[in-house]
Amino acid sequence: MSNCRFLVINGVISQTSKVPQVHYFLETHSGAYTTTRTHNNGTCVLFLERHLHRLAESARILAESRPDFLFGSSENSRVLSSSYSSSLWWESVIRPLVNDSLRKVFPISLKEESGGEELVITTLVSGNSRNVERKDEDEDDRVEGKVLRDIDVFMHISVYIPPVFGVRENGAHLAVVGHGRDVARAKFSQWVRIRKNLEKLRPPLATELLLSDDGDQILEGSVTNFFVVCLKDSSDTLKERHFDLKCECPYEVQTAPLADGVLPGIIRQLVIEVCFSRDIPFREVAPQWSKRDLWQEAFITSSLRLVQHVETIRVPSSWELLELKTWKEVNWEETCFKEGPGILTSEIQREIMKRADLEGCQVSDFA
Repeated sequence: MSNCRFLVINGVISQTSKVPQVHYFLETHSGAYTTTRTHNNGTCVLFLERHLHRLAESARILAESRPDFLFGSSENSRVLSSSYSSSLWWESVIRPLVNDSLRKVFPISLKEESGGEELVITTLVSGNSRNVERKDEDEDDRVEGKVLRDIDVFMHISVYIPPVFGVRENGAHLAVVGHGRDVARAKFSQWVRIRKNLEKLRPPLATELLLSDDGDQILEGSVTNFFVVCLKDSSDTLKERHFDLKCECPYEVQTAPLADGVLPGIIRQLVIEVCFSRDIPFREVAPQWSKRDLWQEAFITSSLRLVQHVETIRVPSSWELLELKTWKEVNWEETCFKEGPGILTSEIQREIMKRADLEGCQVSDFA
């Protein structure tokens, strides 16, 4: 099954003989998108409700601020974006098409499922304004019908083998290579094309690229959110590296706030909720490379990896003219976390896995 891919368009399974890999698909289709996966050997879909809400919100944000990212470059995109600025409206359009697509594709995609494999589900909303007329004062209903016909919901299905958490070899190797994203509150396919420009700065063995506007405050990854576990105080009395979660914790979890321009990741929000529910000190502040001596642990999050501990982080020693260089022309500084997942990273991962079971949408519901 590992090579199987499916494409569903507005609830109809595409008969295309060869479905492209998901990054090629996203490169060639404009729109808002979200990616989740199945869990527990394909028995449930992770955090589907949260993904639907975020997808609708991404579409709303793009319609208001960057309609060209959603509708393409058509002149009519300005008309559409001014007409539909409600997340509830977008969700009312998206939800039935997503549910219908899942009902159609699950019986086919899961029948060959083998042990250890899950399905990656990428849903993209693309507003195609090719047939939309300009709105006249007495033609609201006619135009709305045209708009609905020209909003496409694509669902791309492929196979994924989740990494086993806790295995040291499965740690992430990160490198800071570029500036933060535009319209960071929305997840959109144009970013897939933009981030390709960062690849020339990817050093060997780096598994994820980090973003920063100044080379010190780290915002997020190109496809992940970034967290560190940091000493709350730099005094020598707090530099003991072992602690008990039952006692007062000398550390805090840090990640950049949304106001700094980071994607509101689904798992990012779950980490915040877990920290508050478990009384784990947490602060929304961009981790600073200049204070890396205070970092005890680091991890990244995404809807595919969930929580992945970090093994190494590399940052250019100079931020000057970075965009004109390749990785070979950069002098790198590096910090390492050699002990595998730390206490807090492991605790957060366990709690998120519990919530994955509680909030998972059962595949049997789509039968």
